[in-house]
Amino acid sequence: MHTSTKKWLFIKISSLILIPLMVWFLLNFVSIYNRDYTEILDFFSNQPTKILFSIFIVIAFFFSALTISEIFEDYLHDEKIKNVANKALYLFAIVIPLLTILGIYNLN
Repeated sequence: MHTSTKKWLFIKISSLILIPLMVWFLLNFVSIYNRDYTEILDFFSNQPTKILFSIFIVIAFFFSALTISEIFEDYLHDEKIKNVANKALYLFAIVIPLLTILGIYNLN
């Protein structure tokens, strides 16, 4: 299978997985929007919430990294700049979700 075909497939699959996770996140965000700090902390301390939010963050960053790399492929013509931009993008797509997940699991 060609690399661009794999990317396209991963984008479509991750977007399908993101739909129910986004609905879950938006519904819960509306319910905790006007709450105080301790109630929000209690919400993110629950194990199912930690797991679902972690999956949501990882897939959202995976999806965004794939789509932004496609933009780089289309609009950046210098190969060096394109490679550096893609490597920086993938580095941030790994580091930021990892730090977020570590922060959520260290709330207690």
